[in-house]
Amino acid sequence: MLKRDGGLPDGPAKLEFEQADFSIVWPGRYVLCAVTGDKIPLENLRYWSVERQEAYKDGEIAFGAELKWRNAQS
Repeated sequence: MLKRDGGLPDGPAKLEFEQADFSIVWPGRYVLCAVTGDKIPLENLRYWSVERQEAYKDGEIAFGAELKWRNAQS
């Protein structure tokens, strides 16, 4: 539900991650990093996995998650 002032809800957003962008399924101000659990404001979201539909706080965490996933697949 949107706030009365027309802004976004204070809670987490639900996103669908695509190759170069994401779609907002449920509005919110942030998503949680799949590794750290930290809040990532949507305007700062730059790293995610399309395959796993996960958001990451930064490039280092995204790279580590990718390596861990690939090693688990071997």
